[in-house]
Amino acid sequence: MSDSCALPGARPVPGEVDAPSTTGSAGATGGPTTPPTTPPDQQSPLQREDAAPARTWLGPSAPERLALLRRTRSIAIVGASANPSRASYFVATYLLSSSPYDVYFVNPRATEILGRTVYPSLEALPVVPDLVDVFRKHDDLPTVLDETLAVGAKALWLQLGSWHEDVARRAQEHGLDVVMDRCVKIEHARFHGGLHLAGFDTGVISSRRAL
Repeated sequence: MSDSCALPGARPVPGEVDAPSTTGSAGATGGPTTPPTTPPDQQSPLQREDAAPARTWLGPSAPERLALLRRTRSIAIVGASANPSRASYFVATYLLSSSPYDVYFVNPRATEILGRTVYPSLEALPVVPDLVDVFRKHDDLPTVLDETLAVGAKALWLQLGSWHEDVARRAQEHGLDVVMDRCVKIEHARFHGGLHLAGFDTGVISSRRAL
């Protein structure tokens, strides 16, 4: 499965990357030194995740995710980028070419992506999106939820590598469907026939857009 949907700093799949040494490098006398501690405000998303409590929130099952994607008609990508190397660009390209959704881009720093208008905020969209697909850093997620609630969207989807239990619980309290740490592109392809529910390639190739 491609990791092109993953946000920068997302945790690698266990076993794919060697764990860093906990002993540090040898000091001037030849003995190990303790790695310096990074201040919280300078830590990477991966470092913050390592220090975060264990995950306790349970996301929707595969049938529930399929039902969500089936009733979705429009998707707003918050944090959309015109940079082809970014995960949001990869997902946007797929959704426009291989899904039935009306796709809208949100980024106050861009004006056009893939030949389409980019809007500065969810509020500026010409429609209320059914699903808000988020490509923003962890600390921005509570604000994105506020904006999602304000416009009346029905679902909040946080991409691979993005997990915020407080945001998830608050969104559910307001009646939103919530998916975290999953890729819309991968999930659509899975249910579309390109991937089995267990995650492996079925070998089925299809140009159908509907789920």
